[in-house]
Amino acid sequence: MKIISPFFNLLIVFYLLVLEGCAVVTIPYKITKGTIKGSVWVVKGTYEFTTGTTKLLYRIGAFTFEVVKAPLDWQVLNKDIETMDGLPVEEAIRLGRVKNSPYTVKGKTYYPMSVKEAENYSETGIASWYGYETLQKGGYMTANGEAFDPNGLTAAHKYLPLPTHVKVTNMEDHRSIIVRVNDRGPFPNEHHSGSGDRIIDLSAGAAKRLGFYKKGTTKVKVEVIRLKQG
Repeated sequence: MKIISPFFNLLIVFYLLVLEGCAVVTIPYKITKGTIKGSVWVVKGTYEFTTGTTKLLYRIGAFTFEVVKAPLDWQVLNKDIETMDGLPVEEAIRLGRVKNSPYTVKGKTYYPMSVKEAENYSETGIASWYGYETLQKGGYMTANGEAFDPNGLTAAHKYLPLPTHVKVTNMEDHRSIIVRVNDRGPFPNEHHSGSGDRIIDLSAGAAKRLGFYKKGTTKVKVEVIRLKQG
């Protein structure tokens, strides 16, 4: 039988008295890998619009983004969006009620995630690319009022807040890019009802960077990233 020394007992009593006296004890800590989801990327430049700004230019890793606010008389790229936050789309954009407001498409209401819910978003599924008509002519705006650039690194998503930055990985060759989610979609259409099952629509420029532009679709993993100002 092991005997505990009186000295050890005194140490225990002293420790308990310190705790009872509300002493603050600090100990080192470390974050276990996987505790916080979503990788942190340093962003160079301003990536969010503020009052009076109409253009953004910033860089995340090897990817450069140039974002321009569209004139409100430009046509909304996704014509199937009927209302946002109970308002006509253009009015919701003008009032800034687009980030995660519910919206309707062909009578169905979609409810986007909150910013907090989106922080841990990760999903694997099929990606496609969209905006073919804009390759011929410009003048279209996204669901959050940004000018659509078919050669830019942007994307449409049904449920993520606008805008959100995500890492998209082509599961066939593990090529990855960062894109700015600034539009809504993809949705079922009369030509392909299964298109609504796809998890993300990329711009033509993003599809080319991921290597599936000619193929049209590919399996991808989409992960929300966190940004740190550098």
